[in-house]
Amino acid sequence: MSNEQKTLFSKIIDREIPAEIVHEDEKCIVINDINPKAKVHLLVIPKKPIPTLFDLTPEDKDCMGHMMLLLPQLAQSQGLEGFKTQINTGVTGGQEVFHIHVHLMGNK
Repeated sequence: MSNEQKTLFSKIIDREIPAEIVHEDEKCIVINDINPKAKVHLLVIPKKPIPTLFDLTPEDKDCMGHMMLLLPQLAQSQGLEGFKTQINTGVTGGQEVFHIHVHLMGNK
């Protein structure tokens, strides 16, 4: 993938641009949102660049399941007793970066 085709998140994953990394493993990276909508606002991003939920394939099941299971662990590590998640899909769904990511927000 050429650098012009890379998303902002792919560039963060490849350490081409800086980000505040909260967690990283073989399947995903978790960063603090640069424009937080809550006291805690994390972005959980798969390392595989999948543009939208519409682009998921059966092969993505393990990665997406891994991310879902990671959410409560991340929330607890941030001291949250409850949290909200959001996945924007497509332009009309409010998606700005076309690389799937889950917003984890808490302590509004």
